[in-house]
Amino acid sequence: MALRPVTRRSVADQVFDQVLDDVLDGELAVGEPLPSERRLAEVLGISRPAVREALQRIAQTGLVEVRHGGATTVRDFRRAAGLDLLPRLLVRSGRLDAAVARSVLEARAEVGPGIAALAAERGGPGLAADLDRVVTDLEAAQDAVRWQELALDYWDLLVDGADSLVFRLMFNSLRAAYEPVLPALSAVLAAEVGQVEPYRLLAAAIRSGDAATARAAATRVLAPTAEALLAALDAVGDAAENDR
Repeated sequence: MALRPVTRRSVADQVFDQVLDDVLDGELAVGEPLPSERRLAEVLGISRPAVREALQRIAQTGLVEVRHGGATTVRDFRRAAGLDLLPRLLVRSGRLDAAVARSVLEARAEVGPGIAALAAERGGPGLAADLDRVVTDLEAAQDAVRWQELALDYWDLLVDGADSLVFRLMFNSLRAAYEPVLPALSAVLAAEVGQVEPYRLLAAAIRSGDAATARAAATRVLAPTAEALLAALDAVGDAAENDR
């Protein structure tokens, strides 16, 4: 585990990022103990209470297990962690992880139509009116980043209409992961700007309580973005292979 002195950003964030990188890169294996608090404090140049606080934060994500009086060991985050870890996984060291991004898109494609169907059953005319207002803003949007922000607002309303706590928490995590990379993806998503009709159709299905049409319309809403981003991710993967 190659530790680096902590500077500038919060101690907890920097320790978290170092441990996460070492776990994902295979520097730290599942079950392997981290250095002691004293050793971490010495190498990182911070106090032991700061190390302890950082490790407790890391443990809350399921990345490590802190045993009182014993060693702090690496856990298999794929089995122990929750969606709150997703934003950290999506962008590491300032770079988008293509594999994680693909997973986000796959989850979005599977979950989104179900959310729309529930919203049609439970949301009613009030939800449709709110969606209509976002559609009006979408019609006026000329910028790809602004378009995607409004699209997220549209889905935020749908999730509220679905009235499902699990879907709400899932959406919160997916949005937290997706929003920071919107500026970088704006060029890829530019062609979607102005494609309002699927959003309008989905709002109409919500208004009429038609779950089947809402499900189909949600697929139409999600498909253009998914196709563009998957193509971009494939291009990134091909470029990476060529660089090897």
